[in-house]
Amino acid sequence: MPAVFVHGNPETAAVWDLLLAELAPSRSDLVCLSPPGFGAPLPDGFDATPAGYRDWLAGALAAFGEPVDLVGHDFGGTHVVNVVLGHPHLVRSWVSDTLGAFDPDYEWHEFARRWQTPGAGEADVAARFGAAAEERTAALVERGMAQAVAARVAAGQNEAMGRAVLTLYRAAAATGAHGLGLPLENAAARPGLAILATADHVVGTEAQRRRAAARAGARVAVLDGLGHWWMTHDPARAAAALTGFWATVR
Repeated sequence: MPAVFVHGNPETAAVWDLLLAELAPSRSDLVCLSPPGFGAPLPDGFDATPAGYRDWLAGALAAFGEPVDLVGHDFGGTHVVNVVLGHPHLVRSWVSDTLGAFDPDYEWHEFARRWQTPGAGEADVAARFGAAAEERTAALVERGMAQAVAARVAAGQNEAMGRAVLTLYRAAAATGAHGLGLPLENAAARPGLAILATADHVVGTEAQRRRAAARAGARVAVLDGLGHWWMTHDPARAAAALTGFWATVR
């Protein structure tokens, strides 16, 4: 039964490297799936919207032929929840650190609002993903990613990622808050875990994250003092949260 990891923006699968190294002694079935445009090619005509990524992930999971332990970070965490809501048979358990974004009171963070703004978004992604690798690395470290993996992630940032960012965030904004009208309670069909990194300020308030976790029937793992890239700053504590949760899943 694979443990499948899905990252978000502006990332590649390298964001998981330190965490996977911690998990490797206890699990040999660790798999990373890179969303199109985010460390994987962005095919012509790909529907880079929340629904398009949900369908992409559902198709990738179906290929395993058995339910998986699914872990998502950032927009990858949103894709995870959307798959659980639409295709619960593909999942044995799920983990997400973005449940706060499914609370109707969630407000988009500063970068998201910029990407959702015509003109400003195009200028931002051109500067961000068109910069030299050293500048891209420094920008990730400044925002909180551990230096140990920032250069690996920055190496995969490119113009295609910028296009995917604009399409994804604008499509998501057009539908309102992620959780508006969604039957989040249906996520309780499979055991779930909400990662609550207390210094992560882009995925909703602590109250929003706890409310959404309760609606989804998910346990909460508090990672006190860790930020948005929690898996890069204390991979041992992150691994303990995951293995502890998986031990409860039957």
